[in-house]
Amino acid sequence: MTACSVSHQVREAATLAKCDFQISSVENINLAGIDVQHIASVNDIDFLDLGKIMISLAGSVFPLTFQLNLLGRNPNDKPAGLNKLDWILFIDDIMMTSGSVEKAFIIPPDHGITLIPVEINVNLKQVLQGKSADALINFGLNLAGKGNTPTRFKIKIRPSIMIGNNALAYPGYITVKTDYSSE
Repeated sequence: MTACSVSHQVREAATLAKCDFQISSVENINLAGIDVQHIASVNDIDFLDLGKIMISLAGSVFPLTFQLNLLGRNPNDKPAGLNKLDWILFIDDIMMTSGSVEKAFIIPPDHGITLIPVEINVNLKQVLQGKSADALINFGLNLAGKGNTPTRFKIKIRPSIMIGNNALAYPGYITVKTDYSSE
């Protein structure tokens, strides 16, 4: 039974290598704990939320959180599986953060699609060190599509599968890109 299970996992790994990935959407964008997806400009931030932003800017952490949704598409006639997804996130060609999704996903065969949500947490004060408070706020608003410049997202992913009790990582990173704008 174990040999059969290992053989099945090896087939899923081979199938995974032929899958396509794309960034589907970015949602739940919060800047200093404030949902900025419904704010059109800095002038639309109410007094209470502006106070939260100012307190956060005065501290050492100016948090940006959001969910980046990846789609995995499987053109093969067998399912593809992954047990873990290591990632490195770039926004406008700036390396923002990295992490792992520690969850198993199966991408169904015959052009089946699976949504892979990636929770992102970034300290903008650290990543954009030396930038003004306005630049930090505008960066967060641009992610929500409120700025004049499209935001370029790039995520490098490296899926892993379990073969028996051992994790087998994809031999390199797969680069997935997209641009988002307010249009």
